[in-house]
Amino acid sequence: MLHPLGNRVRGFLASEDGPTAVEYAVMLALIVVVCITVLKNLGTSISGTFSTVQSTIGGTSSGS
Repeated sequence: MLHPLGNRVRGFLASEDGPTAVEYAVMLALIVVVCITVLKNLGTSISGTFSTVQSTIGGTSSGS
């Protein structure tokens, strides 16, 4: 009963599907980290731009 299971485990370890999946997961994680970093910096930059525009315009908004 354990013999077929052992053959399956050996076959999985011998195939290159496992390492390939791990490589893709690592690449995906790096891409996600880069995207989050870019979006964070872009958000900070846009916030600074809006603050500059608001202070240039006068910083007050009318009630109506």
